[in-house]
Amino acid sequence: MPQLLDGLRILVLEDEFLIAMDVEQLCRDHGAGEVVVARDLAEIDGRKVATDFDAAIVDLMLGGASTLEFAAGLRETGVPFVFASGYSDADEIKASFPGVRLVTKPYSGADLVEAVAMAYGRDSQGQT
Repeated sequence: MPQLLDGLRILVLEDEFLIAMDVEQLCRDHGAGEVVVARDLAEIDGRKVATDFDAAIVDLMLGGASTLEFAAGLRETGVPFVFASGYSDADEIKASFPGVRLVTKPYSGADLVEAVAMAYGRDSQGQT
């Protein structure tokens, strides 16, 4: 049976160390080919996100800084992504990013993996 994230290169923006490590392992357990964790936007400054990654998991706040501008850039370059955050104003996210799923913390690993797979265009069986 194919893994939901089979072979995908995933960028994880998460500033809480333990959550970041859990998400990285979760992605690997579901077949991700590469997982890069960035704890702040400066860590990925200069990387060609559109060509380096197939999908992203974006926390709404990194070290107190909003990631909405970065997320808008992902959308413009066509990199599928989901928000994974404890941030509670889902209406604002839905208005600014229609069609982008917000997986709220605390989330289950299955919910997060499924959201990333769906954002990438895979169904719950890993089919594109």
